[in-house]
Amino acid sequence: MLFEVWAPKAEERVSLWLEGVELPMERDTGGLEGWWNVQAQAAAGARYGFSLDGGPVLPDPRSRRQPDGPDGPSAVVDQDGHSWRCDWAGRPLTGDSVLYELHIGTWTHAGTLDAAADHLGELAELGITHVELMPLCPFPGVHGWGYEGVSPWAVHEPYGGPEALKRFVDTAHGHGLGVVLDVVHNHLGPSGNYLPAFGPYFTEAHHTPWGAAVNLDAPGSDEVRAYLLGSALAWLRDYRIDGLRLDAIHALADSRALTFLEELSSAVDELSAELDRPLFLIAESDRCDPRTTRPREEGGLGLHAQWNDDFHHALHTALTGESHGYYADFARAPLAALAKTLSRCFFHDGAYSTFRGRTHGRPVDVVRTPAHRFLGYAQTHDQIGNRALGDRLSAMLSPGLMACAATLVLTGPFIPMLFMGEEWGARTPWQFFTDHTDPDLARAVREGRRREFAAHGWAAEEIPDPQDPATRERSCLDRAERERPGHARLLAWHRELIALRREQPDLADPDLAAVRTAYDEQARWLAFRRGDLRIALNFADVPAAIPLGGARPRGAGEGGGDGGARILAAWEPVEPPGADGVLRLPPQSCAVVAET
Repeated sequence: MLFEVWAPKAEERVSLWLEGVELPMERDTGGLEGWWNVQAQAAAGARYGFSLDGGPVLPDPRSRRQPDGPDGPSAVVDQDGHSWRCDWAGRPLTGDSVLYELHIGTWTHAGTLDAAADHLGELAELGITHVELMPLCPFPGVHGWGYEGVSPWAVHEPYGGPEALKRFVDTAHGHGLGVVLDVVHNHLGPSGNYLPAFGPYFTEAHHTPWGAAVNLDAPGSDEVRAYLLGSALAWLRDYRIDGLRLDAIHALADSRALTFLEELSSAVDELSAELDRPLFLIAESDRCDPRTTRPREEGGLGLHAQWNDDFHHALHTALTGESHGYYADFARAPLAALAKTLSRCFFHDGAYSTFRGRTHGRPVDVVRTPAHRFLGYAQTHDQIGNRALGDRLSAMLSPGLMACAATLVLTGPFIPMLFMGEEWGARTPWQFFTDHTDPDLARAVREGRRREFAAHGWAAEEIPDPQDPATRERSCLDRAERERPGHARLLAWHRELIALRREQPDLADPDLAAVRTAYDEQARWLAFRRGDLRIALNFADVPAAIPLGGARPRGAGEGGGDGGARILAAWEPVEPPGADGVLRLPPQSCAVVAET
């Protein structure tokens, strides 16, 4: 087999060390500057690495497996050796898609891909269509979030390594579930990151919160971009993954005319055509820029969808009343903010942001932009885990308000996404945890976390120690909760709403311009229209009379029409609207009403 490596920083020689034997490599003379290669016989599992100019043996930057962790040797992987069981045609993002964000290390106490696969039937039965896995690349130790990963072509060995991922994907596909993988291109972890020894993978021309930026536009960036593109396509091709979630694309510093993200979206579309199955990219971005998902031929980046944090922030503020940090922009009139995001996607669409001290965002052309280019959610790993105690909404809200959150996410215009355990109102926190093997780095992370929250009034002893194994253990789901009365009721509500989304074409309609909203900020109710359906929510502690037809309160959008109505789903028993078109909702409850 051919062993090759891009190592332009090597001045005189590069050696392949294969099972303890040194094999000199030759410079590529075919015009590929900085590349070295050698042919050698090697079986699957054989350990190897590269030595530059007689230095230490380093893992392969394109390693497919790191059996001994990021600092150990790489291992040969037989990519054609897996026998796939499921003949999978793919599953695109559509109006009836429902995503489920899942962290392998805490989805089960075992924390492996095989253990997680055993529970995929639960998600299929719930009505989930796609499982979105948090990052799987190797990182130090056993347990962590995965965003400090290195070796972006490999699978974290404690999760089960590359073969376990293939088994997981095969099992998911057998249940009819698509698989989305969260990938991180904007930085690599500081521990186990040997890329700078090989070449200019990073540049001091730009800086990010993690230090020097990944080199997407400085000298040598052609090969760095090819490195990241190759990794992304490998997940889709070799592991049969259906889509990628791109972490924090706003942190990708790229001044080139043809951006890396355009290159990536074009390459994914080409691979999709080659494989004859749908593939897609989902962006995380705080720019509130609709050009992220606009087609390339219309001047956009061509990504297929993006997370909509503005919808989350408006919903969170309406539910909890929190107003610190970036929630301040939404807290002045939370129901107005929520209504705006439901019909226009972004709250920050060029308006002034007090949190940023400047205007922010760009308007969405709701006539030309399908709602399915945005994901809507009430909770994510970020929005839970980056809280001081990792507390979920279930720790703050009544069951009725949890039902309201589910209703907004699952009947709203955007593709819904749930965070693991949300469907039954899991009470286990999801906290920030690490397993750094470098004691200095472990101490820096621990102290940095405590300093960060001390500035917000938290005592140091109240902040969970990320390095304490108990922090990860507390974050593992307790599946026994699913059967307990309050949790079982919320789980049934999610199941009912997901089925309703699949059965009612109006809930899968991508036409954002057709969404109409009404709200009363003081009475704390909100209603919105999806075709012939009306979704009504009462956030207040007292009953609400919500006009679904006829007169509407000042400041509200269009309401409903005339005629009869029937209740399709309701959290508490409720009568259909009377002749006056008014729906009377109990406190902290919600209903879906159909015109007849």
